[in-house]
Amino acid sequence: MTISCAGIDFGTSNSTVGIHAGNGPKLVPLEGNALDIPTAIFFNFEEEETVFGRQARADYMDGFEGRFMRSLKSVLGSALIEERTPILHRSVPFKEIIGIFLGHLKRKLSNHAGGDVSSVVMGRPVFFVDDDPKADRQAQNTLEEMARAQGFADVSFQYEPIAAALAYEQHVAREEVVLVVDIGGGTSDFSIVRVSPERASASERFDDILSTTGVHIGGTDFDQLLSMAKVMPELGYKTLTKDKSRVLPSKYFFELATWHSINRLYDAKTLRELTEVRREAAMPDRINRLMDIVTHRKGHALAGQCEQAKIDLSEQNCVQFQLPLTDSALELTVTCQELNAAIVKAADRLTAQIDVALSMAQIAKHQVDCVFLTGGTTRVPLLQSLFRKKFPNARVIEGDVFGAVGTGLALDAHRKFGN
Repeated sequence: MTISCAGIDFGTSNSTVGIHAGNGPKLVPLEGNALDIPTAIFFNFEEEETVFGRQARADYMDGFEGRFMRSLKSVLGSALIEERTPILHRSVPFKEIIGIFLGHLKRKLSNHAGGDVSSVVMGRPVFFVDDDPKADRQAQNTLEEMARAQGFADVSFQYEPIAAALAYEQHVAREEVVLVVDIGGGTSDFSIVRVSPERASASERFDDILSTTGVHIGGTDFDQLLSMAKVMPELGYKTLTKDKSRVLPSKYFFELATWHSINRLYDAKTLRELTEVRREAAMPDRINRLMDIVTHRKGHALAGQCEQAKIDLSEQNCVQFQLPLTDSALELTVTCQELNAAIVKAADRLTAQIDVALSMAQIAKHQVDCVFLTGGTTRVPLLQSLFRKKFPNARVIEGDVFGAVGTGLALDAHRKFGN
């Protein structure tokens, strides 16, 4: 059958594309047989090509000269969206880079569908930006502008946790009140939704959305918190000047620990500043490590190691990794307890947001039948423990952490645009 519409989950860490193929929703292969793709771009200067996803990460890790970019969604709604970054001989706005990635998704979609797909439902967090409605609207407008620039004539939006609820609803046997917990790379969203087999085919579901709220905290924030707590002190963070009069400037460490700001460090001006920092430092050997990583542009590799440590600690009590230094080896050990200590305040903010969702829905905890988890960060053991403690009588179901939103967006697109 002809496919004319689709759903796109443009995520901070991973992205998916869903279609409705007549017999139900399914995800489109985006990288080989993989149904998800890391939201990453590598502009390979040596080969003069642009690659995406796992290939982008592999080329960067293999040492090709170029520009690696991740967490593109994080700049939506911020001043960074209009900033430019040098790509070969051009200065490219960040929003154009988002458009390049969306264009790649559209090509994969059209190739799979056997023709152009002109209508799309884009997923969006409940809040791109906390407590700033104007910036939030601008973020959605920018994403719509970039989708239209890639050839989508009809662009609609759906909240990501609502899309996840639509996916979950395909498998329910009776009416339920569901708390959808969607924690991705950049945002955490919480929606309380009434689902049932009868409601699944309804064209309008507004009355079934009892509440929806969110906060701009996600997996990349956990990566940063772990990095600042465990890694950056080994590079000089919170160490003193020689005269012990002050702590060394912290901005370099925060930028190195934050995916979308790492590239800011890769210029001659920063290296000159770090040379001065090293001259003043009481522990110059640690600043040497920092300068090594910045000089050889290993910041994304370091951030990737922190992310992988967080992921591995979902199944292990302790992990080890080596800092990406050129002339020396420094192995770090990270435990579950250290990860929990680094992220506990952020985790508490997430559980507090659940209370907001319950209050908005005017229901009590015991009225929630199911807690449906989606988004890769819901795998963090501390979060799962907090959710189970908060809802001891509810079923806690781990959905397709990377695919549930894309599947739900495909259902929503089919309902809105048909085929």
